[in-house]
Amino acid sequence: MTRPREGMDHSLYAFSAMPTRQPLSWPGGARMAVCVLIHLEYWELEPPEGAWRDSRFTGEYGFYFPEYRPFTQREYGNRIGLFRVLQALKERGLKLSVAANASALERYPRAVAELQALGAEFVAHGEYQSRMLTAAMSEREERDLIARTTATFTRVLGQRPRGWLGPDSGESTKTPQLLAEAGYDHLLDWPNDDQPYPFLTSPSLVSIPNQMEWDDVTALWLRKVPNPRYPGLVGDAATALAAEGGRSFLLSLHPWVIGQPHRIRYLRAALDRLCAIDGIWSATPSQIADHCRAAWGANDDLV
Repeated sequence: MTRPREGMDHSLYAFSAMPTRQPLSWPGGARMAVCVLIHLEYWELEPPEGAWRDSRFTGEYGFYFPEYRPFTQREYGNRIGLFRVLQALKERGLKLSVAANASALERYPRAVAELQALGAEFVAHGEYQSRMLTAAMSEREERDLIARTTATFTRVLGQRPRGWLGPDSGESTKTPQLLAEAGYDHLLDWPNDDQPYPFLTSPSLVSIPNQMEWDDVTALWLRKVPNPRYPGLVGDAATALAAEGGRSFLLSLHPWVIGQPHRIRYLRAALDRLCAIDGIWSATPSQIADHCRAAWGANDDLV
């Protein structure tokens, strides 16, 4: 009888647990890496037949067509809410990263220009927010979607993206290896840790955990956590991780949710809690990935 292997039943990464590894050391002796990730997304009013989207995202009356109100609510984030969120971030000097759909880069040039002017790092977020990657896709379909996304980023922004976050973190079992083959070097889809770890793809990807527990859509929109609790949720999580040391903290922000006028003060309060923590390193995903590769190369016990 074969003994069960420790960890999940796949070979994407080596299983490790907190007690078996040393905490990461961040630049300047920081205790925690902090990455703020704004989502720039385009939701199609009428996705093509066969496209898959997260079924949790619907109006309170369920699915119907045309879904003008839910569609335009998301548009609000890119027209109005984004600029409120950017002002709050600029006031606190945090580095900015953006998970953008390829279609959003073409549809919202003013937002892209503003983000570029602020020095934001762009992470590829698939083609459309209404078209998740799933196991129902063939390998060729996945390769083509990744290639189209990469080509659009390169054309619009003038450089290839290094990081990937799937729309609603959708993947098939093939996705990580296809991304590695396409030239990506880090991935933000897997919320199974409190610090980055390497994927056993060829070449290897750095997995940077993107926790959903304090994601604004998950907490405020789907789980309906009361808005006044948001600063404490973010602040308590970040404080605990910083106290442990060697952890990473990725804060995902969706302007159509957190950029609403009745919520923006809670974002400011959450950012103030975050910035008040001693020993944080404000970084982009590529900076985190580069630092981890260098650290792992020098010490295998960190993995």
